[in-house]
Amino acid sequence: MAKHHVFPMWLGYLHLNPLRKLTHNPDKILGPYVNEAMTVADIGCAMGLFSLPLAKMVGANGKVICVDIEENMIRSLEKRVQKAGLSGRIQSIICNDGSLCLDDFKGKIDFALAIGVEHEIQGSSKFFSELNQAMKPAGRLLVAAPKWFVSETDFERTVSVAKHNGFEVTDRPQMKGCMTVLLQKCSNKKESEK
Repeated sequence: MAKHHVFPMWLGYLHLNPLRKLTHNPDKILGPYVNEAMTVADIGCAMGLFSLPLAKMVGANGKVICVDIEENMIRSLEKRVQKAGLSGRIQSIICNDGSLCLDDFKGKIDFALAIGVEHEIQGSSKFFSELNQAMKPAGRLLVAAPKWFVSETDFERTVSVAKHNGFEVTDRPQMKGCMTVLLQKCSNKKESEK
């Protein structure tokens, strides 16, 4: 993984502001991709802006794997999960600079999202390689980066790295203020390099 930048706690709280749902409504953004009983990974979950709505979408038979490098963010997320009564659906993982720590989930993830973590994964083959291994065949990955923080060149470089690590572009969904790509795990690596 690329060297990470600390995402400040105060910004985590700001992201949870209910007004944010006016521009980044988790149900509208993720609803087309997430169904009941799925296993979903929220990479760079912070305090769970998308994690808790995902837990409701996957239902009692689904699972949300919440991954973040910041222990304080994970601890805050766990408190919110407990308060919401969703503990049985969410598993939190504190990853590190070298790994997403998803070894226990090889071939089990139906859908993953990496929203606002572009600055941490730029050009990281290891990030996409690990995610590819964790994904089920034809698993999908939604990557989004804020336009004000990440250049289009850097974002497209990241898409290229994803393609060289077993993903193909299937869509460019719209997300206000973000560059966005929907990727799908290829049946074989050569397909992704086309």
